[in-house]
Amino acid sequence: MATPLLAGLAVAAAALAGRYGIRAWQAFKSRPPQARSRKFYEGGFYPTMTRREAALILGIRENATPDKIKEAHRRVMIANHPDAGGSHYLASKINEAKDVLLGKSKSSGSAF
Repeated sequence: MATPLLAGLAVAAAALAGRYGIRAWQAFKSRPPQARSRKFYEGGFYPTMTRREAALILGIRENATPDKIKEAHRRVMIANHPDAGGSHYLASKINEAKDVLLGKSKSSGSAF
């Protein structure tokens, strides 16, 4: 006599768990998407570029090797090159960031 009762309770528990799971999935799907991490540098530029700002622009660490700096510069410049619809201003800032990190900066700031 206890077996049909236990079977009924198991079916009821499975139904409630399924209902809860479906509602949780629908609530999860209806959430607005959120970025997991900031991928690019957000914000304005300083009058004189610092090593920190240059590293943020290129998306690398301040103490990166010259090869990593050149590779990051190439990657960011491909995405923002003026010939491909990018901005001349951003291209100059990307070049300035590479120069600052490689130690070739003249401390004159951007051309713009």
